[in-house]
Amino acid sequence: MDLSTALALAASAFLGTAVVLANVGLRYLDPARGALVSIPSTTALLSLLALFFFRGEGWNATAFAIFAVVGLIFPALVTFLNFASNRLAGPTVAGTVSSTTPLFAVLGAMLFLGEPLTLAAAAGTTAIVLGVVALTGRGADRPRVWVAWVVLLPLAGAAIRGGAQAAVKGGLALWPDPFVAALVGYCVSSVTIFAANRAFVPRSTTPLDWRRGIYWFMLVGLCNGAGVLAMYAALNRGQVSVVSPLVATYPLFTLALSALFLREERFGARVLLGVALTVAGVVVLARA
Repeated sequence: MDLSTALALAASAFLGTAVVLANVGLRYLDPARGALVSIPSTTALLSLLALFFFRGEGWNATAFAIFAVVGLIFPALVTFLNFASNRLAGPTVAGTVSSTTPLFAVLGAMLFLGEPLTLAAAAGTTAIVLGVVALTGRGADRPRVWVAWVVLLPLAGAAIRGGAQAAVKGGLALWPDPFVAALVGYCVSSVTIFAANRAFVPRSTTPLDWRRGIYWFMLVGLCNGAGVLAMYAALNRGQVSVVSPLVATYPLFTLALSALFLREERFGARVLLGVALTVAGVVVLARA
């Protein structure tokens, strides 16, 4: 296993842990206020670390612009798309459609970065996407009445996440500094999330427990930040066609942690199939 594969799996572990922590935090704050805590928390930590790790070597204005544009949509816009898609389409549909992120990332890398797609990478990606669909699509949602366009919300989120990964890879080719990519992106995302909350998020009609919720979402922000930084470091060293599917395995870590600490998971045949497919895809990509 090379370093980029290890970093991608580390990113997946951090992102999966963040989902579990967010599930606890949502007992005290709504999703929009949670994002208002988590994203700026990551930005504050990265800004503090910049005092020690930022050197400014290899400055490239084009790369800086790419990192900033990515920050406008990821993670800020994607966060709101996730909230909206879960509310309108339900977590089963939203989670299943969102699992197509690696397909958009690989397509973007092929079209805009000229990255080749090997047979092993294609097979591993397919296995992981099918495995994640099985993991996130299990269970019966309550009946919903919604039109077909609602599916476009999680699909747009998946396309943005995949496109962001390909774009960051392009920026890193010009300025190979994953820390700068994460710092610039999160700074812009913090401004975006504050503006969006003021402009679009209505005043909460349910009681909020800021005292408890803020700590949980600070932990969410730290885990997400570590995950994004590890993902960017992996993209700096490896191909999008390998890194993106590996990062997308985070529901596997969420499943394991939820079963251990929240006691909310049941391991039926569909879950076991999803785990088997996901692990098989990871093994194939690790050997690619």
